[in-house]
Amino acid sequence: MLQLIAAEYLYKHHPGASEGELTQTRSAMVNTNTLAQLAEQMGLGGYLYLGKGIAKGGGRNLKSLLANAFEAVLGAVFLDAGYDAAYHYYLDRYRALPSPVRDENFKGRLQQVAQERFGETPVYESEGARVANRREYTSVVFAGAEPLGTGHGASKQEAEQDAARAALESLLGTARATHAAKPAAPARSRRAPRKKREVPAPEVEPSHGEVVPLHALTEDHEPVAQVVPQVRSRQFGEPLE
Repeated sequence: MLQLIAAEYLYKHHPGASEGELTQTRSAMVNTNTLAQLAEQMGLGGYLYLGKGIAKGGGRNLKSLLANAFEAVLGAVFLDAGYDAAYHYYLDRYRALPSPVRDENFKGRLQQVAQERFGETPVYESEGARVANRREYTSVVFAGAEPLGTGHGASKQEAEQDAARAALESLLGTARATHAAKPAAPARSRRAPRKKREVPAPEVEPSHGEVVPLHALTEDHEPVAQVVPQVRSRQFGEPLE
């Protein structure tokens, strides 16, 4: 439902925006940070029903839980009063945010970069461990066999976002460095075409007493020198009579 609300809001209030601006605004309206901030304004963290362990570990301040709580409230408004009521309920609180919420959809951006460069979809391997009285997650993102980045967070989602952020910094930084260090290829000079070797014709003295055709005579009725090839034997090389 949040996607539908964001799409209607953009259609009504940002008709001339570019595709990139629309994507950023829509992502900012529905991402976990925005929903968690809206839940904090309403004080929803104090109403969460949590186990003792996660409550002691700061579970009431987890962004993922707060975002889920706000979505639950918005869904209740929709079921009780309809779509229009839910639409205005969300927008009134979104517009009241003190500052624009930063879009931290690193996973979405990494997926686009990884598919363009490697033709692979990123895969995340995450593990949780208890540190003191809280639980911390570590996530490693892969695109193929090589790891691209490692991240940490209080939840699995936060750890994956942090891993995607580290991978983007590594990939984009490497690309810029490679592009800057690559020297320009020297311009090739076109070679001049080779001149054909002129082989001088062999000088052959005309033989006397031979029958010269009429068309081979000059105006002074002098015979024109012609090369008369001699047929030789293929085996001994002697002229054949």
